[in-house]
Amino acid sequence: MDPSKIKEKIGRFRILVIGRANAGKTTILQRVCNTRENPEIYNSAGEKIDSTVLMASTERGEHDIENEMVFRNNPGFVFHDSRGFEAGGESEFDKMKAFIASRSKKTRIKDQLHAIWYCIPMDEASRSFTEAEIKFFSQCDTGSIAVIVLFTKFDALYDVAYAQLKSKGASMEEAEELAPKHAEESFAIGSQLKFLYHSKDIRRPPKRHICLPNMDKDDADCGPLIECTAGTMDNEVLQQLFVSTQQTNLELCMKYAVER
Repeated sequence: MDPSKIKEKIGRFRILVIGRANAGKTTILQRVCNTRENPEIYNSAGEKIDSTVLMASTERGEHDIENEMVFRNNPGFVFHDSRGFEAGGESEFDKMKAFIASRSKKTRIKDQLHAIWYCIPMDEASRSFTEAEIKFFSQCDTGSIAVIVLFTKFDALYDVAYAQLKSKGASMEEAEELAPKHAEESFAIGSQLKFLYHSKDIRRPPKRHICLPNMDKDDADCGPLIECTAGTMDNEVLQQLFVSTQQTNLELCMKYAVER
């Protein structure tokens, strides 16, 4: 189907973003939508929510996962934020599960969830999975929805890699140059990924993962995330919708156009 006809029929690509506060979620969404502006928030009836009203409810600990976040620079994406259950609240976890289940039952593709991005920040020493993260990947039935883990703030591991290289005799210049690659290689064979994909505690592992360093920088590249998400889509129609909606990776648009 032609991408323009897909957009006309389905409209927007819908993503649930999960992750605790300070996981870098908003920064990544801004990069994906190529903007520095904050998103506009709409309720389930499509009515725009005033920022002061939203802030007041947030301060009271209230949060509605049904609310839609839309960036004016790319309204083709609609994001939902699961904020809340990461702190361990059972009711918030149940709301998130119910939201995923209800969206999966929607008859119209435009109302369904098309992808889930689970953001896990790597800026803590000896980072292990939290109880909330284990709970999600062991108990939450996401059905056919593509789930991708985003290891955010991955550049925090560069300092560890730098120290390891220095201890093995590398010069300061060599260690600085090789640290990113060393961090990625160490992480690829490390305990976190082994646990995520092979632990008996993880009954529903993600389809893929992506490491995202330096997303707060002006020249941050979200291309790998875009490509990873597109490659995770089993549904060709959704894949085409995602590729045509994103505006940061023109090469990807050309690649999928050629493959079709």
